[in-house]
Amino acid sequence: MGAVVSRARGAETELEHEACQYLTFQLDGEVFGVSILVVKEIIEYGNLTPVPLTPPYVRGVINLRGAVVPVIDLAVRFDRPPLQPGRRSCIVIVEVDSDEGQLVFGAMVDAVNEVLDVPAHQIEPPPSFGARLRNDFIAGMGKLDRGFVVLLDTDKVLSVEELALVGNLGESQHLADAD
Repeated sequence: MGAVVSRARGAETELEHEACQYLTFQLDGEVFGVSILVVKEIIEYGNLTPVPLTPPYVRGVINLRGAVVPVIDLAVRFDRPPLQPGRRSCIVIVEVDSDEGQLVFGAMVDAVNEVLDVPAHQIEPPPSFGARLRNDFIAGMGKLDRGFVVLLDTDKVLSVEELALVGNLGESQHLADAD
C-alpha cells in the first residue's frame, strides 16, 4: 500500500507543476484570463444586432456561421461602465456548461493579449472579500512576474441561470417602474 500512496503523491506533484493555458485579455485596463479549453475562437468586433428588452450586459447577438450567439459586455457584467469599442476590441467566443448542455456565448473585450502557461502551483485561490462581496466568478489568481491575472470561471460569469434570473429581475423592475 505504501507504493500506491507514494505513486499517488508523485502524481499530485506532477500535476502541481503542470501548466494550464489561459487566454488573457484586457477589460477596462485590467488583465483577465479564461481557460483556453472553453475558448472556441476570437472574432473581430462588429455586426451586433441589438435585442430589445434584454439586460444591459447583453450587447446583442451575432450570426456565427448561421448560429445566433448572444454577446455579453463583461464590463457591464462586472458592474462597470459599458465598453467603448475600439480598434482592438473583439469578441471571444466561449462554450459554457449549463443544465441544457453546452451553450455558446460571445464575450466582448477591449483586446486579447496572449495565451499564458500558468503552472498550477502559481494559481492562488480567489481572495476572500467577506460575505457582502462576490468572488464566485473567480477561478483563481495567476501569479505572474508582473503581478496577478484574474482567472475567470466562465461557467459562473456566463451562468445561464443567473443571467436569466438577473434578466427577469430587470424585467420586473422595468414593469414596476412603468406602474
